[in-house]
Amino acid sequence: MRAERQVLFWVSAAALLILTIAILKEILLPFVAGIAIAYFLSPLADRLVKLGFNRVVASFLIVVTLAVVVGAALVLIVPVILAQAQDLAAALPGELTRLREVAETWVRERFGPAFGGLDVQIARASDAISANWASLVGWAASSIWDRSLAIVNFLALMLVTPLVVFYLLVDWHPMLEKVDGWLPRGHAASLRTLATDMNDAVAAFVRGQGTVCIILGAYYAVALTAIGLNYGLLIGLATGLLSFVPFVGWALGFITATTVAVIQFWPELFPILLVVGVYFGAQALDAGFLSPTIVGSKIGLHPVWLIFALFAFSYLFGIVGTLVAVPLAAAVGVLIRFALDVYLKSPVYQGAAPAPAAGAAQEPAP
Repeated sequence: MRAERQVLFWVSAAALLILTIAILKEILLPFVAGIAIAYFLSPLADRLVKLGFNRVVASFLIVVTLAVVVGAALVLIVPVILAQAQDLAAALPGELTRLREVAETWVRERFGPAFGGLDVQIARASDAISANWASLVGWAASSIWDRSLAIVNFLALMLVTPLVVFYLLVDWHPMLEKVDGWLPRGHAASLRTLATDMNDAVAAFVRGQGTVCIILGAYYAVALTAIGLNYGLLIGLATGLLSFVPFVGWALGFITATTVAVIQFWPELFPILLVVGVYFGAQALDAGFLSPTIVGSKIGLHPVWLIFALFAFSYLFGIVGTLVAVPLAAAVGVLIRFALDVYLKSPVYQGAAPAPAAGAAQEPAP
């Protein structure tokens, strides 16, 4: 009965937490962002403390530096990205027409009149996309605005998040000690082990994969801009941001960049091959050096599970769910592996030990 009560308690606590998040999801964005940033920067604060800084001073320096970097990005980079996004939206019908012409020319040259029907299908698909692109862009923009970029949420993100980051950095270790003191004494050791494994998995994503995404985003943006690709900065940064899902971000960026390169440079092949080389070079850099060195193998999540977690949490909790989807998926993965390990060692899996044969000699007790 005791085990059943413990299970009931933890299930009820989890359900209450999920219900609370669902109710308060509209106001949680600054706090969730602050927690994620503080978790990312906590090792830096620890390093500064070891160098002799007071914890409060170290936290203040980190927050001020972060504010300067974000402010510089808002002033220097964000206007360029917005300008490229506006240019892309304005030029999209013409770009689709150009892509249609390139596709039709290639089909006609390669397959001849035998594939004339394919031209009709290409024309229909292009016309459908051109007719609906404006409504699709408007729907996406309104959805993003309604859910995440309303002016109140934006101001809260800018004003509240730095305060959350500062106070969490100052009180990080006392909070962990307080939580440790709340653990049930009989299971404290097992819970600490689980917490350590979950921290390793979440840290590998938040700190490791986050660092990899920043490096790849800078690489893509600089390389594509240097090639002269239209919207290179926008496509490069978006590819880096989406790289937190292994292969998926790379594939989406590769398809987008290659399509834009074909529209812009065709029939010249060299610039298109340069764009392709940029993406395959980044994939080799990521797989051969960045991920093994920075992330390691502690995330332990299959890409399909990552994609499912992103869809599920974003559907349930909006932008807040998108932010916490992969860290929570990593934590849940640790719990599932722990439960599976317990199951594989239990009599339920291994079967009850056979009873000793009647009359068998018993070993003397030590």
